[in-house]
Amino acid sequence: MKQFVKYITVLLLLLACNSLFAQVSAPPGSASSPPCWPPPCVPIDGGVGFLAAAGLALGAKFLFDKKNKSV
Repeated sequence: MKQFVKYITVLLLLLACNSLFAQVSAPPGSASSPPCWPPPCVPIDGGVGFLAAAGLALGAKFLFDKKNKSV
């Protein structure tokens, strides 16, 4: 039952995060617009990919270790 609650919680959090991507950005030239146009102003593309790959590998290792420990 605890596993089911964990899965439902994660599912609800993932679905809630989807609504964050639906926010409308400010038009260029307004007071709340970013200092450079077009965004992104900060190049974070390469590092984020490596960080995601490392997290995926670490998660896979934990799952593999947990599976081998229970057998």
